[in-house]
Amino acid sequence: MSDFFSSGWSVFIAVATVVSLLACLALLVFASRRTQMADDNSTGHVFDGDLVEMNNPMPMWWVVLFVATVIFALVYVYAFPALGSVSGSLGWTSRGELKADQAVAAKDMAQVYAAYSSVPADTLSQDPKAMAIGQRLFINNCATCHGSDARGSKGFPNLTDNDWLHGGSPEKIEETITLGRTGVMPPMAAAVGSATDVHDVANYVLSLSKSPHDSIAASAGKAKFAVCAACHGGDGKGNAAIGAPNLTDGVWLHGWGEAAITAIVNNGKTNVMPAQGGRLSPEQIHVLASYVWGLSQPRRTAAR
Repeated sequence: MSDFFSSGWSVFIAVATVVSLLACLALLVFASRRTQMADDNSTGHVFDGDLVEMNNPMPMWWVVLFVATVIFALVYVYAFPALGSVSGSLGWTSRGELKADQAVAAKDMAQVYAAYSSVPADTLSQDPKAMAIGQRLFINNCATCHGSDARGSKGFPNLTDNDWLHGGSPEKIEETITLGRTGVMPPMAAAVGSATDVHDVANYVLSLSKSPHDSIAASAGKAKFAVCAACHGGDGKGNAAIGAPNLTDGVWLHGWGEAAITAIVNNGKTNVMPAQGGRLSPEQIHVLASYVWGLSQPRRTAAR
């Protein structure tokens, strides 16, 4: 019960549990005290002229069952975490049971993945059974950000093209899935210069991909682009070693146009791809990476 955002909830549940058990015992004691109300063992209440309410004791089987229930509840409270954040004597937790179930499932699945662990991605991506597994892994773990069709959206890369920030080889994809990525574009407005300079640089960046731009502003921004060249390269083709995007291919992860580029230069941008190495086994990552790699291969995509 460690998910409580306040210790008050833990205390409330513990008190409510104890009070409920004591109330059950008090009810049993109260109900067992039978008082003689009339000579004929009735309560003295008569309904419809001849329907007499008797003062009989509770059936013994009901009393035994009630007592057994209370005893079971006391044993349960002692053994399991039933009093808020107080752990039971057995040390059981739902997280622990989940991990145990996951370990059993992983052991069962290890035999399935063992057959694919040493198969190269190029070969594995042509195996329908392996790719069916890879697709399920992708849908369960990657589709939330990249979409079920892997085409991404604004801020989330399209995995079906050949534009890769850190390289698109199967090995690099496995590395990205395992370790995650953090891409940081620091605010560069102060380094570039004035607002006019930022405007000029944005148009120069647009010119690199032959996108619509102001050619006069682009010419003025070429010299200022030297500030950006440290990461994106003098030719603007990026640097896969640090995840700096290629600015010449017309692929825009965070939006296209002068306004979008200006906003990034002024404000910077941080993107995070969470590491999956703690959630997926190396064998699962290998199959998943092979599936993702195959999505960007025209012959594989056409086959699917």
